[in-house]
Amino acid sequence: MPAAAIRGKAAAAGTNMDKDEILKLRAHLRRSLGAPALTVTQSARSKDAADVALGEHKIGKITVDDEDGDRSFAFEMPIPVDRATLQDYLRKLFDNDKLRIVGRMKKTDSVELNNGDDFLGVVSADDNAGGSYTLQMAILDFDLEDL
Repeated sequence: MPAAAIRGKAAAAGTNMDKDEILKLRAHLRRSLGAPALTVTQSARSKDAADVALGEHKIGKITVDDEDGDRSFAFEMPIPVDRATLQDYLRKLFDNDKLRIVGRMKKTDSVELNNGDDFLGVVSADDNAGGSYTLQMAILDFDLEDL
């Protein structure tokens, strides 16, 4: 479906996610993170959000961003480990040895998450001690076009 059609469909629905979008978001995250067991379901709390899970464990959420008429999504996942174990934790969680943590120029409070050479998102420290992190991935409408 062309991006304009996705935007038009979204505008008619407001910020609510529809079943087709949820299926496309699931396919995108599975492909991006290399995690075929990952699921995405409509949030019971909000029609403009979806829950992301591995097995029975909720690992994050996706929210709609309809700013300026461009429909996009934000995936956010808390990561309960320190910097030293961050890459190993993510590789084990998603069963994907291609996931890599890459430093950011002049940034000490965040790193990038890549799948091989492909940029996925930013992992930011939740506090100065770096005892936990949060992964943030932007998902644009064109990321979902071929799914």
